[in-house]
Amino acid sequence: SLCVAIKVHGAKHEVLEDIERNPTNLQRVLLGSVVLGRALRKHIAGENIGMMLPNAVGTAITFYSLQYLGVVAAMVNFTMGVESMLASLRAAKIETIITSRRFIELGQLENLIEVLDEHVNFIYLEDIKTEIGLLDKLKGMFIAKTKLGLLKHQRSANEPGVVLFTSGSEGSPKGVVLSHKNLLSNRAQVRATIDFTPKDRFFNALPVFHSFGLGVGLVLPISSGIRTFLYPSPLHYKVIPELIYDTRSTIMFGTDTFLNGYAKHADPEDFQSTRYVVAGAEKLKAATKLQWMNRFGVRIFEGYGVTETSPALSINTYSYYKEDTVGRFLPGINYRLEHVDGISQGGRLWVQGNNVMMGYLKADQPGVLQPTDDGWHDTGDIVDVDEVGFISILGRAKRFAKIGGEMISLTQVEGWIAKLWPTEQHCVCAVADERKGEKLVLITTYHHADRKTMQQYIVEQGGAELMVPKEIICVAEIPLLGSGKLDFPAIQQIANQGALANV
Repeated sequence: SLCVAIKVHGAKHEVLEDIERNPTNLQRVLLGSVVLGRALRKHIAGENIGMMLPNAVGTAITFYSLQYLGVVAAMVNFTMGVESMLASLRAAKIETIITSRRFIELGQLENLIEVLDEHVNFIYLEDIKTEIGLLDKLKGMFIAKTKLGLLKHQRSANEPGVVLFTSGSEGSPKGVVLSHKNLLSNRAQVRATIDFTPKDRFFNALPVFHSFGLGVGLVLPISSGIRTFLYPSPLHYKVIPELIYDTRSTIMFGTDTFLNGYAKHADPEDFQSTRYVVAGAEKLKAATKLQWMNRFGVRIFEGYGVTETSPALSINTYSYYKEDTVGRFLPGINYRLEHVDGISQGGRLWVQGNNVMMGYLKADQPGVLQPTDDGWHDTGDIVDVDEVGFISILGRAKRFAKIGGEMISLTQVEGWIAKLWPTEQHCVCAVADERKGEKLVLITTYHHADRKTMQQYIVEQGGAELMVPKEIICVAEIPLLGSGKLDFPAIQQIANQGALANV
């Protein structure tokens, strides 16, 4: 796809920039990938090669250098904790991880490296750089300009192209194997839905170990010749709005948590060049949408996807938009809804298409690809699809509680509480209850939350008494994963401990 982009847009077409503020064109990305790939060749071992790097131009070049070598880049999530990381490494049989000493130092990851060093071999880009001489650069330049040798390691479109890891937000992480066809199909599906052009400028602060950060935030713009600014952390709420203004970015991505953080620290003019703000990974709150519209005049377009679908499944656009939905399915995606006992509206979503993964890698069977069921993937989400195809997310299948014989959507309850106290963060969990099987517990950053007010509001919204959390636990902050998603295991632990304390 990189060579095709050069053919279409020209070798001198600038596509990447990072905090070093040195714009990089397509030819330099290709040249760097070839030179680095040739230097890495004698150091790497195994089919899946780990990458643990921040959003930067060098990371993109490293990713394409592994594609040049014909091996699979495994994007290691360095925010998920030691045990989850070790499970990920076992699942994908990763023997080698490419990283950077500067990144380790700035990210204060020395302790993590010390633990992982007993299990994998680390390759530092700074060391590889010292091995690259003038002759290596000249050979790389010849290959990049003539394209000779680029087909030497060419692989089938149906072979693995990358391994991403599920966040582990609901249990042990799994390796998701995406083929080249998966990634490029999803790129084509998104481009067929949104009117991106080479004149656009992407701003991508979502990490490349996140499926959206890699698939839509890196592969799509590079292969489409769209200039992209890569920023290493989505958590820098004060800096990012200023950079979006400075780079005149027109397209940006984020989660509700991140977008809410930017809005609180941005000046009204910071997003004046922005024409598409796409939100995913978690439910977009009404308060966040309203704040962006009122302060910046920008509509946030909510989309939906999962790592296993490379990642995008649906999105709202200017042409096709419906409030409180995640848009319509992208072209080429088939779906079915399976009935779930106790739930009268919607069903469990299964999807099929060229963007659906090859299968999983799990720690219990290291390196063994566990394929999908005839190309169909169970998203684990309960959704409703209206008569014209707009999708409403009702909740995760695992995020329903059974109370007094009734199925209660934790997501729905959270939505009501978010409208009641919109400036704070909330999460509802279910814990064991001797009398009714389960009971709801609210974890919230709002320290004045009270059950009476919550009960009155939920009933006014049409909810039942069963839907009102029985207990409230106030915290300084809700635990999050590096991707911006809620860390459900950590939140559930808080709920369980709080419930035990009240026994």
